[in-house]
Amino acid sequence: MNKEITRDEALKLLKEYNQEESLIRHALAVEAVMRHFATIFGEDVEKWGVIGLIHDLDYERYPEEHCIKVKEILLERGWPEEYIHAVQSHGWGICSEVEPVHRMEKVLYTIDELTGLITAAALVRPSKSLLDLKVKSVKKKWKDKAFAAGVNRDVIRDGAEKMEMELDEVINETIAGMREVAAEIGLKGDL
Repeated sequence: MNKEITRDEALKLLKEYNQEESLIRHALAVEAVMRHFATIFGEDVEKWGVIGLIHDLDYERYPEEHCIKVKEILLERGWPEEYIHAVQSHGWGICSEVEPVHRMEKVLYTIDELTGLITAAALVRPSKSLLDLKVKSVKKKWKDKAFAAGVNRDVIRDGAEKMEMELDEVINETIAGMREVAAEIGLKGDL
């Protein structure tokens, strides 16, 4: 089965399973970054965006089965195996045994945690904005293990290696992708 999944369909499904505003904003941030990287790599922007949007579909309702329950949910709705594998692979080594092997999966694996660190870094700025956030500010916060302590920096570092990109470049492009939805995700700030 090779079903085309629309963004509207994915957003509706996301909101069916997630009500927390912070999770919706995170999904929108990851979607924007996935779309941004798809553009850079000349890939299917819509598909990458949809996968970013629903990557945490099962997180709010089934936190103990995160990256596992999602397979059942998406299979019931006839989603392509490629989408399901990609979503499951973002939790590799944390809550999933599905390894990210395709470029899209490697990007999702890397930027999921990174968007959390970037969000936290933006929120502590005087401007509370992504629009004036620089890579060096994120790297400074990266070194402080108490800052955004829940962010797995090893995953981000490992992911950048899997993507065959320098960490600074991945951070820069992730910020750029998030800027495209800064207002939607509450990070336009006071600029």
